[in-house]
Amino acid sequence: MPERLQCEFSLIRYVPDVVKGEFANIGVVLREAGREDAVVRFTRDWSRVRCMDADADVALLESLESELSVRLGRTPPNAKPVLEVLEDSLSNSVQLTAMRATLAENLPAEMEQLMRMYVEPLKAPATRRKLSGRAAIAGAMRDAFERAGVWSLMHKRIAASRYTQAGDPLKIDCGYHNGKVRMFHAVSLENDAEGAKGLAYSAAALRAGVQRVDGLELELSAVVEPLAGISDPEQYDFGKSVMESEAIHVLTIADLGRMAEAAKRELRV
Repeated sequence: MPERLQCEFSLIRYVPDVVKGEFANIGVVLREAGREDAVVRFTRDWSRVRCMDADADVALLESLESELSVRLGRTPPNAKPVLEVLEDSLSNSVQLTAMRATLAENLPAEMEQLMRMYVEPLKAPATRRKLSGRAAIAGAMRDAFERAGVWSLMHKRIAASRYTQAGDPLKIDCGYHNGKVRMFHAVSLENDAEGAKGLAYSAAALRAGVQRVDGLELELSAVVEPLAGISDPEQYDFGKSVMESEAIHVLTIADLGRMAEAAKRELRV
């Protein structure tokens, strides 16, 4: 039997009210014993957090995972201990448990096991609500980029106001730079054609702003559902055409693998 790795892990908890002390585990930090670099993963199912706190800023929590992944993956000389990095990064409503020891076959397998044991809710396939609409598309897009190993290298929740004008509430789901700026945004044409109109309306200002601020060309892509199974084909065609009229590349979930592999090549992963 191969020798197992001595590891340490800590749970990341969302605590909306520190007085009540109620919490939901939302992530895991895992490292080999004696090392300062670590890996972190947050849940993809925020239902328990939303049950505890209907106003929870899930987008902010998701962006925190990306920040921690970058900071904990670096091991410069005189690096801060991992717990200090986490304590510096986490807000009052996000807390960290003490490190605990564990034995692992390898880090990825152990991370999966810890997420199942401590973080992810028990699955009840017959009754569990499936994500739909924009949330499902955004989740599938993230999964594709993660499988390609590029999600941690991408910008997330890109504020359009950086390129358009102050107060613009639009945030593009993700993107990266590689000679040009590539941005990707999930749009549901099943029940939110207004989202397609909003993105189309913003496209020209975004493109001009990226050229002005970054000195680069913007390639903006919308990821939508496939037409098959759509209940209102006319609305679907309208949303697709209004985006394409503003030079937005319209891709479907079926294109995600190819899109992620292109990102992998361009980011040289």
